[in-house]
Amino acid sequence: MSLISDDDAALPDAETDHPIWRHAPAWVRPYVQLARLDRPVGWWLLLLPCWESSALAAAALHRAPNLWHLALFFIGAVVMRGAGSTYNDYVDREIDSKVARTRGRPLASGRVSPRAAIWFIVAQCLVGLAVLLSFNGYTIAVGLLSPLIVLVYPFAKRFTSWPQAILGFAFAYGALLGWTAQTGSLGLPALSLYASCILWTIGYDTIYALQDVRDDAIAGVRSTARLFGAQVKRAVGMLYAASAAFAALAVHLIGGGLFAWLGVAAYAAHLAWQVSLTREETPVPVALMLFRSNRDAGLLLSAGFFMQSVAYLI
Repeated sequence: MSLISDDDAALPDAETDHPIWRHAPAWVRPYVQLARLDRPVGWWLLLLPCWESSALAAAALHRAPNLWHLALFFIGAVVMRGAGSTYNDYVDREIDSKVARTRGRPLASGRVSPRAAIWFIVAQCLVGLAVLLSFNGYTIAVGLLSPLIVLVYPFAKRFTSWPQAILGFAFAYGALLGWTAQTGSLGLPALSLYASCILWTIGYDTIYALQDVRDDAIAGVRSTARLFGAQVKRAVGMLYAASAAFAALAVHLIGGGLFAWLGVAAYAAHLAWQVSLTREETPVPVALMLFRSNRDAGLLLSAGFFMQSVAYLI
């Protein structure tokens, strides 16, 4: 039996006022935490590259946005974010017990058994598979490759200072799927957007990792936040600038469009604001706020592409 009460079980970076957390029965709450449903920014950051790519493809083809695809990507992002997070916590349960921010996680604290976590992963993956099978054959084939990246990620922090890059390849993968779901093939705009989203992910996850620099050093966990050190502001700035540049290249490759360019401009401005507040000793609340704000950065880019696709129909 766990010694941690239900009230104490709320994690430091969770949204404890979130309806799912507030209304979940006590026995469900550990699974809410494993799936990160009390931290919705995670599935937003997995979802947004899908939406950006789908809207970009619609704009390129001068079609209306495919709302059914957008809904499927939403379901897929929530469950696969949950499956990936549960797997990550399963692999890292011993490391998590040594880090102040993560020692209260369900597996690290003993509130969920490893066996139960594995069954939870399987259940979420089955839902994700059902979503993937709703798309065309090319998208299914491309999508089936993504779990290989996810399987590697939890181990990356043990052998490289760039685990954020591995996360980037995984979280940005939707930038390929949104495009293939619309077109049935890959194209240079999708690859450019994928590069943009990878760089974006490395940047925002570096900011997120600033919360754990001291504990990570003690536990022997590597990260770009530790690697960049005093140069973290410059490094994140370069990553974000390159992300904006690749997003602009994607727009150029589909032939431009006023709303698409405005989306890129708004996205770049948001990233620049984040960089202005980033430094090596960024306070934990500020680092968390900046990380969460990336939902809005991605929504700005998605909105630009979405509006561009709609504009062609008017």
